Amino acid sequence: MENNIETKYNKLITILSIVIPLAVAALFGVSFKRLGFDIEPFSFLPPIYATINGITAVLLVVAVVAIKNGKRKLHENLMKSAIACSVAFLLMYVAYHMSSEPTSYLGDYKPVYYFILISHIILSIVIIPLVLITYVKALAKRFDKHKKIAKITFPIWLYVAITGVIVYLMISPYYAN
Repeated sequence: MENNIETKYNKLITILSIVIPLAVAALFGVSFKRLGFDIEPFSFLPPIYATINGITAVLLVVAVVAIKNGKRKLHENLMKSAIACSVAFLLMYVAYHMSSEPTSYLGDYKPVYYFILISHIILSIVIIPLVLITYVKALAKRFDKHKKIAKITFPIWLYVAITGVIVYLMISPYYAN
């Protein structure tokens, strides 16, 4: 039987898993300039949010090492930090794209770039419910179920974090000055 905490959060997980990707997609069509704000592009954000993606990857790996060494509280704090980093990344990513024109990749490795970009985007959508479900299983102290889903969540989340950095490194030479 499902724990009350899990039952309580299931609807929220479903809503967030749908609303977040739809909101991000919708906000890509919103431009501060078209809304009448005369602002410069937030060109300082991409290296910051790419760094946050890198930090997320490190936090995830260190968190796994921590739990394997029996350091549950450290693991918990590292995972909360990884979630906070992912939220910060998302907010900065959306703000940057609302303030800037799209950037095209002009490099020699288009198939590689687009494979990484597309897989990153698809898995960044998939990871939302996985992270939330994994977190709620821990919150509900259902560590058997938490561990089982974490084995799926971890490599996908790590891939998303690392490919976020790779996408930034590949596209950054083509950002408008």
